[in-house]
Amino acid sequence: MTGGNGFLGQYIVEQLVAEKSFVRSLSRRPSNALKALGVETVLGDLRDPGIVQRACQDMDVVFHVAGVAGIWGPWKYFHGINTRGTEQLVASAMQAGVQKFVYTSSPSVTFDGTDQKFIDESEPYPSRWLCHYQHSKALAEQHVLQAHNGNSFLTCALRPHLIWGPRDQHLIPRLLDRARSGRLRQVGDGQNLVDMIYVENAAQAHLLAAKALTPSSAVGGNAYFISQDQPVNCWKWINQILVLADIPPIHKSISKQAAWRLGGVTEFVYTLLGRTSEPPMTRFLAAQLATSHYFDTSRARKDFGFHPRISTEEGMRRLGQSW
Repeated sequence: MTGGNGFLGQYIVEQLVAEKSFVRSLSRRPSNALKALGVETVLGDLRDPGIVQRACQDMDVVFHVAGVAGIWGPWKYFHGINTRGTEQLVASAMQAGVQKFVYTSSPSVTFDGTDQKFIDESEPYPSRWLCHYQHSKALAEQHVLQAHNGNSFLTCALRPHLIWGPRDQHLIPRLLDRARSGRLRQVGDGQNLVDMIYVENAAQAHLLAAKALTPSSAVGGNAYFISQDQPVNCWKWINQILVLADIPPIHKSISKQAAWRLGGVTEFVYTLLGRTSEPPMTRFLAAQLATSHYFDTSRARKDFGFHPRISTEEGMRRLGQSW
């Protein structure tokens, strides 16, 4: 697998190890956690054909979890890792005789900046892209699904939304940092509903999809939204997380229109100045924070029996306990 020492990846590894599976992780740096789990690690870059080929050798299943996330940065960076890296991994997996390929995609591959209410996998890719991340992930997802041949190489893609839980080093820490520094604002009217998924449930979905990925199943060549199946009010949920961290809930707000305009101006200035650090606001971020996006996950339930075993309430309890 790739990204075994990442947030979601390590949970997938732990569940595989619990099932007595042999696991090899292609990672950019060593991991004591993976070593303790008895995982074989191949150190290298997704874009290195020799390293990727070595990582795929003698494997039955590839879980491709690694990738670069973020709302800002050069196209070459996102495309090189998320798209070209995935293409290289698919080619190496096929050459090595890997049977199954499960790709961790993102619901943002269908996001056009407007509300998405209970949409399913028939939702098309947008005609415009608000950031390089979603564009590069969409191209990678398409390549993975097109590589499915129904017999010797079986593929599918999962689209987990807002993965959260203990050990997160990305989503929640950045949220808390902004709140503590007074830079967090509610965007929009505060009524938007969003889907999210507890990390152990997201990991479980990957294992279920891999097991169901057979020549006779409906899973091959398809993408799947996965979530807690319980949309939450975005800003009430954020405030619940802040309370868990002993941070006062946010009261200041900015309208979606103002945030969108601010994001456009900030993007222009950062581009003009050649700045690579992440802007405080972009149009993609403004739209994500102010719109509803929740999904019909019935296909995942039907095709590989996914349902979240850990409730949102239990997940929040575990998150608070981990702090």
